[in-house]
Amino acid sequence: MTDVKQQAEAVADVRRDQMLAAAARLIAERGFSDTRIADVAARVGASPALVIYYFGTKDSLLTEALRWSERSFYAAVEEMLQETTALRARIENLVDACLPASQDVPDDWGLWFDLWAQAFRHPEVKKDRAQLDDQWRALIARVVEAGEAAGEIEAPDVEGFTVMWAALLDGLVVQVALDDPVVDRGMAKRVALAVAVKELGLS
Repeated sequence: MTDVKQQAEAVADVRRDQMLAAAARLIAERGFSDTRIADVAARVGASPALVIYYFGTKDSLLTEALRWSERSFYAAVEEMLQETTALRARIENLVDACLPASQDVPDDWGLWFDLWAQAFRHPEVKKDRAQLDDQWRALIARVVEAGEAAGEIEAPDVEGFTVMWAALLDGLVVQVALDDPVVDRGMAKRVALAVAVKELGLS
């Protein structure tokens, strides 16, 4: 019975991931308001009732699709942290990982834009947004604290820097993604790095 149960759970996990992948692509292509539960179901050959069974609401599907989409981002960042030890190099790599090329905005940023819009009006989405931002700020804090432990910087205001720098990166990403004529990727990277170097006291 245990093997049968495990196989059923494995199939369910695969099915759920298929739905999340489809939702992430559809929302990135069409936007959240123009994506229906039925569209996601059709993309994976399932019934709308099955999608609702797994996720409950369309808002929940959005937040779970974003979490699913960001797995690869965090996996790549963790790999970078294993390979790169210097704080300045880590900060620069984080900026590179965040900023899209102006002509090629990753799907997960499209999901973030829709999530912010939904969070403004829906309390449950607002709570999910806070959890996702906490995960991002915790990563930045870990990078800064590792630099302090290694003696590269002295007694930084970790919380203050983390909140400020995460918000700065969010704003810069929006400008780059919208092809702002002034804030292109190069400008955004220079600003983000200059602020980090100044605030952390990096040489």
